[in-house]
Amino acid sequence: MNNIPTPDANAGAAPRQHKQRTVGSLVLRFFFIIVGAILVSVALELFLVPNKITDGGITGISVMSSYLTELPLGIFLFLFNLPFLIIGYKQIGKTFAISTLVGITVMSVGTALLHPVEAFVQDTLLAFVFGGILLGLGTGIVIRFGGSLDGTEIVAILISRKSPFSVGEIIMFFNFFILLSAGFVFSWERALFSLLAYYIAFKTIDIVVDGLNESKSVWIISDQIDEIGAAIVSRLGRGVTYLSGEGGFTGDPKKVIFCVVTRLEEAKLKEIVNHYDENAFLAVGNIHDVKGGRFKKKSIH
Repeated sequence: MNNIPTPDANAGAAPRQHKQRTVGSLVLRFFFIIVGAILVSVALELFLVPNKITDGGITGISVMSSYLTELPLGIFLFLFNLPFLIIGYKQIGKTFAISTLVGITVMSVGTALLHPVEAFVQDTLLAFVFGGILLGLGTGIVIRFGGSLDGTEIVAILISRKSPFSVGEIIMFFNFFILLSAGFVFSWERALFSLLAYYIAFKTIDIVVDGLNESKSVWIISDQIDEIGAAIVSRLGRGVTYLSGEGGFTGDPKKVIFCVVTRLEEAKLKEIVNHYDENAFLAVGNIHDVKGGRFKKKSIH
């Protein structure tokens, strides 16, 4: 097992320049982020909020704040998430921050435009089921294309690095108190419906994103392994480990990259690998928890 080259080993080498993303890929990315944010807006304003059903995270806090103050929901969605955009920029990168900004802006504007529209259903059962599905579908699409609509997850990632708890456990801890608060703001019956809607949304995200676990183990085999490893370190701020292997059919020596990233970074990592080697072997697995080692994120520029 070999460690990645130290900065001294590459001293004097010209910094690698990463080519700009194509216009088509950017358009596709932001198109789906906008679609996902619109679906979340529909779920909130046409199913959940009119029936006094809330969600977890910053969205749940925004819904209750809007109800108590009678101010538009979109204002709270944007203002409460704004600080986490700065954190996301520093910890995950500019692309993530911009994607998240677009998603949150569309979601906030969408809820404002849909607020005067009459709710699709008045039946509470239908509201929390279909509202939860749409909420999870929209959120999952945004996450799949490299963005986020809720700052709670970013905070949970940061706390998990200095605590024995996983990201999932921290998010559930936050949401327990948020959904508990819904019992005081609305009613305990509505709080229970909110819990069911949150569970449905949670499972829907699981399906859309193909795994809701926060961390991903990544194995990469490529002829451009050094370039890919250096790009992961410089662009994601993640450490990588080089492993020595041997091809089962050819017997040729192979270098393998192993690294661990968060699911918010998965889309960006795949983009890096595809840039350097479209034929690279890439295996991504779910990890329930990460402790010890050098999983702490490095600074990126």
